[in-house]
Amino acid sequence: MRAILLAGGLSLILTLLGTRVAIRVLVAKGYGQLIRDDGPTTHHTKRGTPTMGGLVIILSVVLAYFIAKLLTQDWPSASALLLLFLFVGLGTVGFLDDYIKIAKQRSLGLRSKAKMAGQTLVAVVFGLLALHPALADSRGETPASRAISFIRDFPALTLPSVVVIVFIMLMIAGASNGVNLTDGLDGLATGASTMVFGAYTLVNIWQNNQWCQIAPGPACYEVRDPLDLAVVASALTGACFGFLWWNASPAKIFMGDTGSLSLGGALAGLAILTRTELLLLIVGGLFVLITLSVILQVGYFKATKGKRLFRMAPLQHHFELKGWAEVTIVIRFWIICGLCVAAGLGVFYAEWVAGA
Repeated sequence: MRAILLAGGLSLILTLLGTRVAIRVLVAKGYGQLIRDDGPTTHHTKRGTPTMGGLVIILSVVLAYFIAKLLTQDWPSASALLLLFLFVGLGTVGFLDDYIKIAKQRSLGLRSKAKMAGQTLVAVVFGLLALHPALADSRGETPASRAISFIRDFPALTLPSVVVIVFIMLMIAGASNGVNLTDGLDGLATGASTMVFGAYTLVNIWQNNQWCQIAPGPACYEVRDPLDLAVVASALTGACFGFLWWNASPAKIFMGDTGSLSLGGALAGLAILTRTELLLLIVGGLFVLITLSVILQVGYFKATKGKRLFRMAPLQHHFELKGWAEVTIVIRFWIICGLCVAAGLGVFYAEWVAGA
């Protein structure tokens, strides 16, 4: 528990202080956000706001985790290192995307194929390592499972490794792009991510308390390293919370794709490593809703040959064009996210009560 508190507190302090330094450096170098001309006109005032703030989040999480492990004199686990690899790997893809935007002074960075290739490469390496027998613990438990899971594995849905790798790729691509799509208003994705990572911190702590290695029984959890995953989840929660201080409206800095892709990847990684893959659809319901709005908009546009279901997608921009104030949209979407998180935790706990 000390490592969980240390990681969360350290990452919070590091982002609070580090983001202020990053703003000064990025402003001095002229690394400002470029705004699409086809977006809401109110966003044009944000042109030039420093971006790539996700670098601070990534550095804070990694430093906080390893400092917490050092202070508690504990070795990092395979699951935590894999999660950090996924987090940093997707952050690197996002950084390349952000840097190209700034260097070439355009609103589009990496081409879609190159961006997807980078995400796929990181996801495949993560999946292969997470399923590799060499990373199994003394009970033979690998970080990830070949079975599809909701709150725990469905033994009947155990799949071949190749199919599982494809499923992991789809999960990581969906979650990372979902957070990326949500990151369109000041503080929206950051605040929502704080809540979801906070929920996964609680899930991991509960799983550790009811871990089959500690408390075997009919309702115990078969997870590789639940306590260490809680340390990473706590660091992610603290980092997002600290960054929100500077990212809330009016934002002094944006996380960019560097932050949104890395955070989305971490969400998918936590769901995979905690055997709660389908539960993420409830806990991360806001990200699902916003992603669906884009899918529906594109599908409806093609099916009706040019008509639009929403005034603009993702969904938050639809309400902007209807005249809602940005702060109003963000707060109401935070409320939706909070309800989804509460529902997800409720389902998680109810399943354990029923099983116990």
